Amino acid sequence: MRSNLEFSSLVGLLAFACFSLPSHAQSGDALLLSMREAGETKAAIAAAPPWASTSPSGEPQGYLIDVTNLALKGLGAPKISVSLTTWDAMIPGLQARRFDLVPAGLLITADRCKVVAFSAPITAQQDALHVLPGNPTHLTGYAQIAQNTDIKLAVLTGSAQEAFAVKQGISSAQLVRVPDIQAGIATVRGGRANAFAVGQFTVPDPQQKGVEVVVDNQAPIASMAVAFRKEDARFRDEFNAQLGFLRSSGAMKDLYVGKYGFPNWDVLAKVTKAGDVVPGCE
Repeated sequence: MRSNLEFSSLVGLLAFACFSLPSHAQSGDALLLSMREAGETKAAIAAAPPWASTSPSGEPQGYLIDVTNLALKGLGAPKISVSLTTWDAMIPGLQARRFDLVPAGLLITADRCKVVAFSAPITAQQDALHVLPGNPTHLTGYAQIAQNTDIKLAVLTGSAQEAFAVKQGISSAQLVRVPDIQAGIATVRGGRANAFAVGQFTVPDPQQKGVEVVVDNQAPIASMAVAFRKEDARFRDEFNAQLGFLRSSGAMKDLYVGKYGFPNWDVLAKVTKAGDVVPGCE
């Protein structure tokens, strides 16, 4: 996905060096002040490249990290420092104030909107089944799995895919719950599940990892966003203003398409218009 985009990536990186985000952080927001005092923005992620991960030296990296850090810079907030955790521990950790925000790759869902304040969307994708090469069981999506109780589906514990699978009628007995993406791939390759359900761009270089991607064309468009505590909604609004600038300046597109090579900017652009209600939180 990245191999033919080196030029776009270079253009994007040069663009970042030539602009600075306007500062909207003049309100004395309590969260902003606490992060400045600590000299860091504490964040929770899972090992989920290309969205978010850590380098061999422990530095946070990935598309979501880059976008979040650019928005924080515009607010005069420090860069994020990350703690690796599981998906189901992220929101409880946020509410317990172990983290300032969660840029981990959480999909916006109605249930999550009840307990956290999401930023505007910064990704767009459909769910996909990651299967063995050749798709030996000829799977096409959740609905087909629900009709065949012999099919096993691996899902991340606490993920939106787990909840959606249940809503689609897939029984709990069919679900193989795994702690991270690497375990999901290993479960399929080891024959303990027929497929692993996760977002269509979530597994980089899937062929090198021994799986094939089958997009569920019946699945809705889903978006990831940065999660904040409900009481930090004012800071979230200021963060959203920075995201609006990143969209209008072209910086977000430079990251999304140029640096990381995601092919569906037109889809993302439709769900990231400033002022829109966050999809899934209506």
